[in-house]
Amino acid sequence: MTTGAHQEPRTDLPLPEQDFVDSAYARLDALRASYRERQGRIHSTHGVGNAQAWTEREALSAHLGEMAARLEGVEERLVFGRLDMTDSSTRHVGRLSLSHEDGTPLLVDWRAPAARPFYQATSAKPEGVVRRRHISTRDRRVTGLEDELLDASAAQGLELQGEGALMHALSEARDGHMGDIVATIQSEQDRIIRASDKGLLVVQGGPGTGKTAVALHRIAYLLYAHRERLERSGVLLVGPSRLFLRYIEQVLPSLGETGVVSVTMGDLVPGVHARVSEDEAVARIKGLPAWAALVKEAVRALAKVPKEDQKLRVWNRTVTLTRADVEGARRRAKRTGRPHNVARESFARELMDVLALRLAREAGDADSNGNVDPDIKRSWLIEIRDSVDCRRAINTAWMPTSAQTLLRRLYAKPEVLAAANRRAKSPLRPDELALLVRPRCAPWTVSDVPILDECEELLGPMPPASAPSRDSDADAIERARAAIEGQNLGGGIVTAQMLAERSAAQEALVPLSERAAKDRTWAYGHIVVDEAQELSAMAWRALLRRCPSRSFTVVGDLDQRRGSKRPASWEKALGPAARAFAAEYALTVSYRTPATLTALAEAVVARAGAPVLYPMTAVRDVEGCYRVTHVDVPEAATASSPQADPLWQAARDAQRIAEERLDREAGASLGRIAIIVGAQRARAWGADANGESALSERVAFLSANASKGLEFDSVVLVEPNEILSDGTGDLFVALTRATHDVHVVHANPLPAGMEEW
Repeated sequence: MTTGAHQEPRTDLPLPEQDFVDSAYARLDALRASYRERQGRIHSTHGVGNAQAWTEREALSAHLGEMAARLEGVEERLVFGRLDMTDSSTRHVGRLSLSHEDGTPLLVDWRAPAARPFYQATSAKPEGVVRRRHISTRDRRVTGLEDELLDASAAQGLELQGEGALMHALSEARDGHMGDIVATIQSEQDRIIRASDKGLLVVQGGPGTGKTAVALHRIAYLLYAHRERLERSGVLLVGPSRLFLRYIEQVLPSLGETGVVSVTMGDLVPGVHARVSEDEAVARIKGLPAWAALVKEAVRALAKVPKEDQKLRVWNRTVTLTRADVEGARRRAKRTGRPHNVARESFARELMDVLALRLAREAGDADSNGNVDPDIKRSWLIEIRDSVDCRRAINTAWMPTSAQTLLRRLYAKPEVLAAANRRAKSPLRPDELALLVRPRCAPWTVSDVPILDECEELLGPMPPASAPSRDSDADAIERARAAIEGQNLGGGIVTAQMLAERSAAQEALVPLSERAAKDRTWAYGHIVVDEAQELSAMAWRALLRRCPSRSFTVVGDLDQRRGSKRPASWEKALGPAARAFAAEYALTVSYRTPATLTALAEAVVARAGAPVLYPMTAVRDVEGCYRVTHVDVPEAATASSPQADPLWQAARDAQRIAEERLDREAGASLGRIAIIVGAQRARAWGADANGESALSERVAFLSANASKGLEFDSVVLVEPNEILSDGTGDLFVALTRATHDVHVVHANPLPAGMEEW
């Protein structure tokens, strides 16, 4: 039960809890200063001596710096809760754990077991809690208190204040960034956040149910509960776009967790940054699991047996490389099971040995039994390495190839792609193959990246990366020696060996998140995927490679899936990842969208033939949250620019109405508005393709797809039938972005169901 009204701050008297909040921030400041002071003291003791001492100093310094950074990432709303227990004890809940100087608890971390009742306790099951208090702060000042009485029998002497933390949070205007929910986590959300990390956990949630926020807080919880393991392996967060990652980027640091790798599918392969999306039909083809077999056959075809024996010139001699030599070496190299570029090493070495022995024997360097002295053999190997004929023959038979080169060749040469498809038993139809043809210079698309990853997996790194020579160490020492001489660091204090070792050690001190992001083969301890309903089978293959433990949190909404084909269940949507499926949680309470808009969205997509799989219940409604404006546009009218289009003018009028409301209710320039259109109109009108305006401007102009994952106070929806033609999922998304109201502007007929509201 919640009682009272929201408590506004008074200028003449601090609110209750201010003294505690002051003490918590004082302790936080003291700890920050202590860590930085200790770090500075360590650096002041230069500790030269040897490379090990330097490494130990840098490791300790990095640890202290990390601890300080973790505390420095927590400023706003350090304290947000209090529990009054039946045993007369109190617990204050906040973003992290703090203790007094004597070690006694000061603040309980929201992730700790002691904080669980803050989220889980109810009047029916109070878990020893008499009163739960939500504390609102701004700039270290208490601005509001909201109390819930859970056990009236033990409430003697307690004063209750507030209107309810959740409803107060819902009424606040949006600011272009995702807010955290740590102070208002609901019971069903808390159970998901603290669920087991074993296997693949699906969080199904409709628009505004808090699924993304739950996923982010689950990351923070897992890093807290399994810190030792995850600090070694890391956590990968896969978002639908860079815009979306920027939208949520402030949440995790505010929770004190910064060691998370955040990428889109377009950034998954190091060195590739795909931003281009392509036609839905092409994207669907590139996502088919058939590509696994097709790429495998394309890689197998790279190793070729010559049509006939070859005469090779080595120095002043000629030696024969037979087809049988090549076939035998090829067969044995493939049996190793190593990637193409790595297996090539053993293939080339075997052929060079064959040629060296053949040359030695023909030159009379073998004994009576045909054996060749190792030193003589080595001398012939040197000659073979220098032979242009030998290098050409071996490379032609087994050419090292990069993933990008191979995939560009498949797209640019239809005959090569068709041949690989035939060897893979023709999983792709001729018409599908035809859609894939494009020039070598075409930019990489997001759909290409999982196929590139498959190529990388089967090819392995190019030779310079796979076979570093011992000469590299010598080179490093030589560079260090030059640095010493150039900077007058001689005198025996620092040697070149020490400096080279320091450089290598310094590389090891690079933060895990940076090292993991650059390493395609990195094995993460946990992966979180947002908007997972959009991932293809090939995308899931790429992610499964990065998490051998199969520990996933998968977040999405099947009802928001793009296109006309929606999977019937998550097990169908997960493709190869379905084998790791462990549990599914459904969030069915919408905290964003008013009840009227929720019911409208569900009714419209149902009339369009795609009834929602997971109906929602809204926690609140807003009077007058849906309005429609019909615009008369003469059939003969042509507009040279959006500004001359009557629909554009009507959309701008609707925008001004929304701005006036926000100015009046939230304050001048506060709140966010979106004008949302279909994909074709977005291109014609020059909508913000990247969605940057959603973060930086009060008014964003977006396609329905670009608005996915975002929320706005008001939405102006232009020609919803056009959005519906892009897919029922797109219209469902567009109708559920608003926290307050939707204003529809149209000239053409509305989708069935929208005219009835």
